[in-house]
Amino acid sequence: MAKVVAVNISEKKKTPKISIPEGRLIEDFGFEGDAHAGNWHRQVSLLAKESIERARGMRTDGLCHGMFAENITTEGIVLHTLPVGTRLRIGDTAVIEITQIGKECHDGCAIRELVGQCIMPKEGVFGKVITGGTVRAGDDIAVI
Repeated sequence: MAKVVAVNISEKKKTPKISIPEGRLIEDFGFEGDAHAGNWHRQVSLLAKESIERARGMRTDGLCHGMFAENITTEGIVLHTLPVGTRLRIGDTAVIEITQIGKECHDGCAIRELVGQCIMPKEGVFGKVITGGTVRAGDDIAVI
């Protein structure tokens, strides 16, 4: 079964996110307190723990949840193979609709500079919040 491994936010764009015990997803906005939240198609970002572990093998063991600027670190689901339009229920109430797979790294990407490449362009997933709710590490993720 797919699960949330970590919930991560940052107050400023272009910085790694920090893990928090739980986050509040706001409908059509994103995570409360996150710099990337707003009225656009990439309100929330997701990245699989399995992708992060592959990146650790590239050059460094210093990578942790949120370092790729992902809001939700997952486990047990191959996110980047899901089609745009797929909806994910996270926990009891939150629903995210996938709007984009991958994105270009910005100039000065901290991960690309540290590791030599970033996995977000191919394996990062972005979405809009359809239904808000609280998201915590350990919550189940289901494709609906």
